[in-house]
Amino acid sequence: MQISPHKVVLIHYILTNDEGDVLDSSSTDEPLAYIHGLGNIISGLEEALTGRIVGDSFKVTIPPEEAYGLHDENLVQAVPRDAFEGVDEILPGMQFHAESNEGMQIVTVLEVLEDEVVLDGNHPMAGMTLHFNVEVADIRDATSEELEHGHVHGPGGHHH
Repeated sequence: MQISPHKVVLIHYILTNDEGDVLDSSSTDEPLAYIHGLGNIISGLEEALTGRIVGDSFKVTIPPEEAYGLHDENLVQAVPRDAFEGVDEILPGMQFHAESNEGMQIVTVLEVLEDEVVLDGNHPMAGMTLHFNVEVADIRDATSEELEHGHVHGPGGHHH
């Protein structure tokens, strides 16, 4: 069976940056499970997986445009410190949920000034070229319930 739309795909992967630092990886016990063709993973990786079969191992480099996008300076903004009412301590690197025009998003604190907090709404990997070492562990047809919910159920997926 080949990877194609509406297949449940389980992969093991190691994700590194240009310097070779490991940014993320699947557990050796439980692979990442997703439904192909639903946009559950970055587009560049999904494209590289299309047509693969169980047992395929490969390396692929994904440019920012096919991953988490380019870094957008417009998403870096200073907000009044009093917008964090009830938060005792604000430190660089902390992340918060914020409402935006596109719905909820995660923002990262870049800098804490006397009266303002500088936030970055970019994905932490925005602007990065990503290097994946991937092994296809399993492929199966998605159930109608999985397709309706938009995610994998059971091992490696969502548990209701």
